[in-house]
Amino acid sequence: MKFIKQLFVVLTLLCVNQAFAEPELGKDYKVLNSAQSVPAGNKIEVLEFFFYGCSHCFKMHPTLTAWEKKIPKDVELIYVPTIFNASWEPMARTYYTLELLGQGMRLHDDLFNAWNVNNIDLSDKAKIVDFVGQRGVDRKKFSDTYNSFTMQSKISRSKQLAKIYGIRGTPSLTVDGKYLISGLGPDESIQVLNAMIDKARKERLVKR
Repeated sequence: MKFIKQLFVVLTLLCVNQAFAEPELGKDYKVLNSAQSVPAGNKIEVLEFFFYGCSHCFKMHPTLTAWEKKIPKDVELIYVPTIFNASWEPMARTYYTLELLGQGMRLHDDLFNAWNVNNIDLSDKAKIVDFVGQRGVDRKKFSDTYNSFTMQSKISRSKQLAKIYGIRGTPSLTVDGKYLISGLGPDESIQVLNAMIDKARKERLVKR
């Protein structure tokens, strides 16, 4: 019995050590070839490249949302609606339109659920306008903003960011313009994210 208890303790410690092991380069994260420069005075920048219709993004969403509520004061989370093909662009426009209208993340959950739970067709502007209108968004303002010149610049920037960072799938997280986290489960992603933030923070202190 004593031996079994000792074995249990050893196995538990091994599991704990493995769970909190230092992230492995090439396995848990990558160093970006084309890193973006982030001004030293700015917060540590975390980008999430996502698509509302992506089931993996949907699974990541609650975990990332919980993390965001406890986000360190020196860190900023920015969502980047990704556009891998023309059919993804309406959702990118939707995200940025709500942002420009000051609605921000109000319908973030609704849009994820529409795609992944309720199977609502949001493939074109008319259907999207109807969807957001039913949820209290001014239809005319939304429609005008959806097609505005400002919107086009945001769409171009989203495509540019995905290309610069070499994004191949969603969800993907980048940290301080240097590190890429992709292909991990929600909990693993957050563990590696925290480790990369710590790494970026230490690197900034060295540069001072």
